[in-house]
Amino acid sequence: MTAPGNGDNVASLRAQLQRTERQASARQHQLERYAADLREVFKQERSRAQQLRASYKATVQALSNAVEARDAYTGKHAERVTAYGIALARASGLDTHAPELEFGFLLHDVGKVGVPDAILFKPGALSDDEFALIAQHPVIGSEILRDVDFLGEGKLVVRHHHERWDGEGYPDRLAGDQIPLAARVFAVADALDALTTDRPYRRGTRFARAREEIRSNAGTQFDPDVVDALETISDETFAELRAGNA
Repeated sequence: MTAPGNGDNVASLRAQLQRTERQASARQHQLERYAADLREVFKQERSRAQQLRASYKATVQALSNAVEARDAYTGKHAERVTAYGIALARASGLDTHAPELEFGFLLHDVGKVGVPDAILFKPGALSDDEFALIAQHPVIGSEILRDVDFLGEGKLVVRHHHERWDGEGYPDRLAGDQIPLAARVFAVADALDALTTDRPYRRGTRFARAREEIRSNAGTQFDPDVVDALETISDETFAELRAGNA
């Protein structure tokens, strides 16, 4: 019996190499199929997530509109203050990509559905008892939204948007950094809209004058850092946001 020659060895190695290449090619094709399947799954999930987010936003918008419809004088307030708030949140370093922040801003006054119209729209000064009732609207709102999981931290804005930096706000008398940053941002955006919007008893002021008023209350009513962030956004930007939500 003769030993295999070099030709046999080369043929054997060549055959082994071909088998290895075929196996590698098969694995490559299999990986490509897996990748294609994953891309399709991700595409479908992304589409479903977008549809779900659109549904959530429509629901939030409907709730917000229901609250706004009670007061003709503040029409579009929620949309304006949300636009201002998102811009200010971005300038303050908050993540504005998640929808929870926008939802919380839109629904900040949802608790007012529990306040009688006679008190909510009283033209004169409120009695202590009447103010105490109105001051419960953040609590009422947070209770209404308590089990709405998709709102996430947006619910903190609903409860704490009337807290003050000095601890003299309501409903929980939080102070300083105890107040969620999103709620501190919203408080400034809310004041900006209130000062620059016409009311039955006064004309709205210019953005520049509103900034002065807000600056004068930094460190008492408002977070000084958020007030600083306000100064990084131009009047022209706020005017454009206002025009887009008029």
